[in-house]
Amino acid sequence: MSFFKKLKDKFSGSAEQEQTTEKYEEGLAKTRTGFAAKVNNLIARYRKIDEDFFEELEEILIGADVGFDTVMELIDELKLEVKRRNTNDPTAIREIITEKFVDIYSGSEEVESDLNIQDGELTVILFVGVNGVGKTTTIGKLTHTFKSDGKKVMLAAGDTFRAGAIEQLEVWGERTGVDVIKQTEGSDPAAVMYDAVRAAKSRGADILLCDTAGRLQNKVNLMNELQKVKRVIEREIPSAPHEVLLVVDATTGQNALIQAKTFKEATDVSGIVLTKLDGTAKGGIVLAIRKELGVPVKFVGLGEKIDDLQPFNAEKYAYGLFAQAFEEKEDKNNDEASE
Repeated sequence: MSFFKKLKDKFSGSAEQEQTTEKYEEGLAKTRTGFAAKVNNLIARYRKIDEDFFEELEEILIGADVGFDTVMELIDELKLEVKRRNTNDPTAIREIITEKFVDIYSGSEEVESDLNIQDGELTVILFVGVNGVGKTTTIGKLTHTFKSDGKKVMLAAGDTFRAGAIEQLEVWGERTGVDVIKQTEGSDPAAVMYDAVRAAKSRGADILLCDTAGRLQNKVNLMNELQKVKRVIEREIPSAPHEVLLVVDATTGQNALIQAKTFKEATDVSGIVLTKLDGTAKGGIVLAIRKELGVPVKFVGLGEKIDDLQPFNAEKYAYGLFAQAFEEKEDKNNDEASE
């Protein structure tokens, strides 16, 4: 059974699986018309797999923000797999790429994409990232998700520097029906976190989502600010924050990777939230972040709707890129068999 067929069967097991798979397919439409379409065009132009084929494929992958080192590794893996399968058919490369995407993302170890939620205790999740990447919107969407799961959620307005940041979080608080702990604009973010943790504990909250400022350009200032916030949280709950989620914008490509490296150096980033994945025709940044940082992508933004922020699944991501071509090939084979 082909790898595509295995994935299709795996994702058709339940209504929930089919719904999330459909979200990936819809959310990756722009990437399919960009990156995946270029791969498909390359396959159509070559009668056999040779060095020229791999050179063009290499350029396509680099242009898709996969990252130079990751591309080199992927090309080597593809060459070995082509030899192992003893195939010279370019159409076979689509399925091999899909498999290798999953392999490179997952690696040899189990990738922990689930959030570190504390059962029966307060879970504190800290959100970091520069302005404009969708931190506050991500917090709002996750609030909706947690509330739908029956959790009591509270928000901490720790971005006290950006004009309108507190009000923006309050709008999400009103929309989702949760309390927002805040102080005035320009207040010490650490003081806001202290109040928020105390309030969340006293009110019996399950999850506290903490916004932070993203306007800090200097790495030293960034590190000092985040470490101060973390120290305050740790004094109240020694095991917290239980997650530090870095929010980056997929449409910024390699700039997102640079931001991720900076924040990883500044604080203990435990996971990435990749917003606006539906807005890029490249989409390879998922692999670059995982490979070059060793940090899992925990959520991806696949649209504007409140439930379009989805837990990241490497198999659904890879399948979503090439599913359309697989479906077309399967339909063609079925038509030929019926003639």
